[in-house]
Amino acid sequence: MLRDGEWHGWSPNWMLGRRIHGKRLGIVGMGRIGTALARRARGFGLSVHYHNRHRVAADLEGELEATYWESLDQMLARMDIVSVNCPHTPATYHILSARRLKLIQKHAIVINTARGELIDEKTLADLLLAGDIGGAGLDVYEREPNINPKLLRAKTAVLLPHMASATLEGRVDMGERVIINIKTFTDGHRPPDRVFEGML
Repeated sequence: MLRDGEWHGWSPNWMLGRRIHGKRLGIVGMGRIGTALARRARGFGLSVHYHNRHRVAADLEGELEATYWESLDQMLARMDIVSVNCPHTPATYHILSARRLKLIQKHAIVINTARGELIDEKTLADLLLAGDIGGAGLDVYEREPNINPKLLRAKTAVLLPHMASATLEGRVDMGERVIINIKTFTDGHRPPDRVFEGML
């Protein structure tokens, strides 16, 4: 807006957002990335909640001041922000299904930086356009590189081109993991980062 000359000065209700301090963050998948997110969230004053296949260790839960929800449905219905951070497997395909997306509060924000297949993208787009979900931040899509045209029309969606890992250091780390996997395999051992047929 500044570059295009579309900003005409400050006004009290222009481009209003919401503060995140005190809001409830629901993390779907409390693995390495979900845990890192929880640590950062505490610094912004968010109340951390999570759903995971297994409850994390009590000392980690205490450190993060995180609340465990055995029921994903119950957690989703009570969060201000929902972040999906689990891997894509046959068991997690559309973990945020049409039914579950409709449980999310109208003001809530859905964030997906994991895998596009974790969310029923068509339903998410419909709910965004209808104003039944507050917003979405997406870095991944169900049919990459194709994006649902309804998502492109949703003004409450921030869409990024699968770039969450786009740092020089991150890409070097990724390359080193590939080398470790190849070396482990050629040495006759099980590679640490396997892709299963059901995930393709």
